[in-house]
Amino acid sequence: MPRVLFTDNLKRHMACPDADVPGGTVRAALDSVFETNPKLKSYLLDDQGRLRRHVNIFVASRMIGDRDGLSDAVQADDEIYVFQALSGG
Repeated sequence: MPRVLFTDNLKRHMACPDADVPGGTVRAALDSVFETNPKLKSYLLDDQGRLRRHVNIFVASRMIGDRDGLSDAVQADDEIYVFQALSGG
């Protein structure tokens, strides 16, 4: 099963433990996480279900390409890293 991991910075703002979840796409894996943590969904996705501007996701060390549909493929042994992008100066 893919493993979804969240940065410590994100964990400071929202309860989001790392999780092994089923799913063949980023969307399916995140939906599995949202089943047990529904508040996290609105923190990561906008009201159209797209990845929020200041959130990035990497699968197997590569940034996903589909920020709108989250259709990037996920293999059973992949790690999905969810980052809250930092900005400011």
